[in-house]
Amino acid sequence: MAEHNELGKAGEDAAIAYLMKQDYVIRHRNWHRGHLELDIVAAKENELIIIEVKTRHGNSLTLPHEAITLQKIRRTVLAADTYIKIYQIDAPVRFDIISVTGEPGNFSIEHIPEAFYPPMW
Repeated sequence: MAEHNELGKAGEDAAIAYLMKQDYVIRHRNWHRGHLELDIVAAKENELIIIEVKTRHGNSLTLPHEAITLQKIRRTVLAADTYIKIYQIDAPVRFDIISVTGEPGNFSIEHIPEAFYPPMW
């Protein structure tokens, strides 16, 4: 596995551990349907939470969440819509970002609830 893939997996592991400590229920991790993908699908207090995880080394010049473009937001919303239809979910939906920076075993986590809203197409 490439180094950036290993860092990304370690960052997602840290994000999952963080969410579980905050009493989130993890429904799916790396959910795929065709070309659509969601990093983490969680639930808390009768709300469905779609979480995009971005991980960077501590020496990166940009913050992880700065890598989320409008195109990525649109694809995430489309994937979430597909997920909701497949699992017939009738609950409010929230889109969060978790930024993970550092090295495995020494990560800093920033959770940004309601980081974005579905764009007007």
